[in-house]
Amino acid sequence: MEPTELMGWVEQACAELGIPALDLETVTLTLDMTGVIAHEVARPAAPLTALIVGLAAASDPHGKDIGASIRAVESLALRGKNNV
Repeated sequence: MEPTELMGWVEQACAELGIPALDLETVTLTLDMTGVIAHEVARPAAPLTALIVGLAAASDPHGKDIGASIRAVESLALRGKNNV
């Protein structure tokens, strides 16, 4: 399934939670990240990592770049030092 096909769900879920809808770039980055985490760490780590990245973004009063957080955890996973 392509990220564009998920945008309807993303918009509905964001509206339900009262937050701004994610853009296509963020959705694509997130899906790519979860794929990397699932393959390099463990499948169950993928949704947990998405939650962690979201919490990091939400807790930063300066509006941390979510793309930077995604790239950071991808890099961590690709370094291969995964304590699972």
